[in-house]
Amino acid sequence: MNEANPTALLELDNVSVAFGGLKALSEVTFTVNRGEIVGLIGPNGAGKTTAFNAACGFVKTSAGSVRYPAANKRNLRPHQLARAGVARTLQGVGLFTHSSVLENVMAGAQTRPGAGLASDLLGLPRGRRDERALRDEALAMLERFDVAAFASLAPSAIPYGIQKKVSVARALMARPSLLLLDEPASGLDEAELDDFASLIVSLRTDMGVLLVEHNMDFVMPLVDRLVVLNFGHVIASGTPAEVQANPAVIEAYLGADE
Repeated sequence: MNEANPTALLELDNVSVAFGGLKALSEVTFTVNRGEIVGLIGPNGAGKTTAFNAACGFVKTSAGSVRYPAANKRNLRPHQLARAGVARTLQGVGLFTHSSVLENVMAGAQTRPGAGLASDLLGLPRGRRDERALRDEALAMLERFDVAAFASLAPSAIPYGIQKKVSVARALMARPSLLLLDEPASGLDEAELDDFASLIVSLRTDMGVLLVEHNMDFVMPLVDRLVVLNFGHVIASGTPAEVQANPAVIEAYLGADE
């Protein structure tokens, strides 16, 4: 990755990660550009979760670098991501159980410059004005995801598929240029999968998306490019059609029982 890429939002450049004597990733290199959806796949234990965690700053690299070119940052820690234009969701939903759906989505803006949530919590005049504007914005986000009818409910009172949408809506309140999704299809039924895939595709116009996923039926028609890991190495990268035809991928992943 020596040549500058003006559309790059995330670059893993020869990233290696070791846990003690175990090398989980070895010289992994890939890019996520603005306006594209990239899928990170591989069989169990291939290193895809480690690569995702490296991108999120949850694990430190032992070699190489994780760069966020649009923000001119590298090797960020999790709490630094939002201010660099990066939002993420994790496996499951991670919603605040004692807050309403609307309040959960509003909380997604807390790391956004000028959101004023500290003032909101203190009840200051500026905070009250900011809170009204933020509430309207969060409600509009829920309407975009067609789940505004659940705004006043607790997360525990809504179906799991709706909770998934709420978790993405909350992440988008940070106004990211890059969205990182960890197994977004997990726990969804067929109808919910189709709905969620359409939702993810709609994000392409505003940002780049990296998703880790093991559900091949879900990921193949969804992404622009795939990066395939096996035993911590990138064994293939390309369009879904190219990856499906790759013998190394067929042997390592597509032909294996998950």
